[in-house]
Amino acid sequence: MSPPDAAKPDAELAGWLRLTLVPGVGGEARRALLKAFGPPQAIFEAGLRALAQVVDSSIAERLLQHDCSAAVDAALAWASEPGNRVLTLADADYPQRLLDAADPPVLLYLKGRPELLNRPLLAMVGSRNATAQGERDAEAFAHALGEAGLGIVSGLALGIDAAAHRGALATAAGTVAVIGTGADRLYPARNQRLARSIAEQGAVISEFPLGTPAVAHNFPRRNRIIAGLALGCLVVEAAPRSGSLITARLAAEAGREVFAIPGSIHSPMSRGCHQLIRQGAKLVETAGDILEELRWETRPAAQAGPDDDSATGDSDETRVLGSLGDAPCTLDTLSVRSGLTPAALLAILLPMELAGRVAQLPGGLYQKQH
Repeated sequence: MSPPDAAKPDAELAGWLRLTLVPGVGGEARRALLKAFGPPQAIFEAGLRALAQVVDSSIAERLLQHDCSAAVDAALAWASEPGNRVLTLADADYPQRLLDAADPPVLLYLKGRPELLNRPLLAMVGSRNATAQGERDAEAFAHALGEAGLGIVSGLALGIDAAAHRGALATAAGTVAVIGTGADRLYPARNQRLARSIAEQGAVISEFPLGTPAVAHNFPRRNRIIAGLALGCLVVEAAPRSGSLITARLAAEAGREVFAIPGSIHSPMSRGCHQLIRQGAKLVETAGDILEELRWETRPAAQAGPDDDSATGDSDETRVLGSLGDAPCTLDTLSVRSGLTPAALLAILLPMELAGRVAQLPGGLYQKQH
């Protein structure tokens, strides 16, 4: 015979789900009720008069009268599937950094590894219409930061977000995708394969009920979670009115560090980053700039040195050429992209210069020769 409280965990979770699935009840009202009554079961056991002393009477009536049992049952069934979780404010795995946010979500739907939510993370965001160079930079920075043990959190959008997730996926630090739809609806469609990889190796989270479609006003809301989970926020490319600047602002308001990669004065995708830098964001050229600002103790990375066999030969020349984008870049940037130390790169670049495959420009910049 099962113990009398065998169903208690599901009953408790059902209460949390019901609290969030009643329409028209915002986060502020939910938290006020939780503060006043304790667990959700106590909220629903309280009478109308007691609830109306804490929230508006129309909200109190809606809480007691609205039937969302079908949606609760569907969410419980989803949460019982392998790899799926619903984390509440009372859950030990709920991300502790979000508790300091101004508007922490009452619960999170999660696919993947919950432990990543409480590990050190850096937010990386940028334009959906990123340049090819911007995507390469985002992927290289994410990979370098991941190799140093710093995971990446982003929004699974096209462009910079997707590139950042890809770079982090190749590292043990992993990546977290915060989405603006229900956790059962992966958006955009072009990133579904990437989302599945993140769910298997990292974590995909959402505060929105299952079945929530892609609605424009939900995406700025998800940005506060991205900012709240992270130690800092890096903007790679952004137009002046980009949603990425919202994430950066939220990060700054939460006391997080804000970083921006500069670009050409002629590129619209650089103007948002330049605006942030003028407002006090730290200009960064390498992943090391971020790690230094965060006072991060980097674990040793497996990089080739100038005396290693792997740092010479055609394979490394191909690697360097692949890391050199269409625009000139510094030795440090090339080091981040290629994973090779500056000393190893210099040993490779010199014979490539003599052979006319790369050129060194004024200011210590290197460019591929076609």
